[in-house]
Amino acid sequence: MSKLIRSLMVMAACLAVMGCLSQAGEKVYRIGGAAYGLSGEYMKLWATALERHPAVTQGLVQVTVFDGRYDASVQQSQFETMSAQKYDAILFVPIDIEAGAAAVATASAAGIPVIGSNTRVNSDLLTAYIGSNDVVSGYLEAKAVIDKMGGKGNVVIIEGPIGQSAQIERLEGNKKALAEYPNIKVLEQKTANWSRAEALALMENWLTAHPGQIQGVIGQNDEMALGAVQAIKAAGLDLSKFAIAGIDGVSDAITAVKNGEMDLSILQDAVSQAQGALDIALGQIIPNYQPLSACWKDYADMKWEGGKLKVYDVPWTPITKANADEQWAKRQDLTSR
Repeated sequence: MSKLIRSLMVMAACLAVMGCLSQAGEKVYRIGGAAYGLSGEYMKLWATALERHPAVTQGLVQVTVFDGRYDASVQQSQFETMSAQKYDAILFVPIDIEAGAAAVATASAAGIPVIGSNTRVNSDLLTAYIGSNDVVSGYLEAKAVIDKMGGKGNVVIIEGPIGQSAQIERLEGNKKALAEYPNIKVLEQKTANWSRAEALALMENWLTAHPGQIQGVIGQNDEMALGAVQAIKAAGLDLSKFAIAGIDGVSDAITAVKNGEMDLSILQDAVSQAQGALDIALGQIIPNYQPLSACWKDYADMKWEGGKLKVYDVPWTPITKANADEQWAKRQDLTSR
C-alpha cells in the first residue's frame, strides 16, 4: 500500500471522528449498558453490538457494559454507581420488570436518561424503550410447535426467569396460541431461567415422569430449547418425533434448525436493540443528533422520529431451514471480528 493511500485512509478516519465529535461539541459521552447477565450468547451479542456502534468506534461515546448477574439487587447497585459517577445515559436490560423500577428512579433522580432495551420495566420514568414484542414471539413459537403436532397432543413449556417481562409476555403469547387448539394439553410448565443446563435437567425429569407422552417443547428462549434437545438425544429418543421451538436466534439454534433438530427459532435482533438504544440515548442528550446505526435503514417500519418516541418496535425474523444459511452468515459477520 502506497504512502499516499495510507495517508488518505488516515485522513478519512480522522474526518469521520471529527465529524461525529462536532455533533457533540467535542465532548466524549459516557454511556452505561446495564445488561441483566452476560453468560448467555444473546446478551453477549447485545454487548458486542453496543461496543461496535459507530458512535463508540468513532470516539463520540465511551461505553461500559455492566454484568447484572441475573440479580435485580446487583443491577440496583450498578445504577447507584453510574448515578454517582454522573454517566450521561444508561441503556437498561432489566432482569425483573418490577424491581427494575427502583434502578430507573435512582438514575432519574440524578438527571440521567434511561433507555430500556430488550426487556421491559414498569416505570413511568423510563425515557424510551426499544425491543421486540414478546407476545408475538410467544405466539409464533407455540403455533409452530402445534402445527407440526397436527393440532393435538401434549406439550411442555420451559419458561424464562419468573417476573422478567420476556417470560411474562412470551407466556401470554404461548397461551394465546394454545387457546386456539383445545386438543393440545400442557403436561408441564416451569422456569429454567434462560439456562441450557437447567432446561436439560428439567427435560430429563419430564421425559422420565411422562414416558412417551411428550410431543412438543415450547422453549421461551433458544438456550432452553437446546437444553431440551440435548435431553431428548441423551435419552436415545428420535428428535424427529418432537416439535421444538425457541426464541432469540442464537448460533447453536440456527445450526439446530438447519440440521432439523429444532423446527423454529425466532431471531431477536440484538444489534438493532443495542445500537438503536444508543442512538436514542444520544438523541436525548445531543441537539439535532442524527442516528449512526444501520438499524433505522434495515427496518423501514421502525421510524427514527428524532429519537423522541417512547416505544420503538424491532420486528422479529423467524428462522427456518429456508433462511438458516443466510442468518448464519450474518451471525458470523457479527462474531468473527
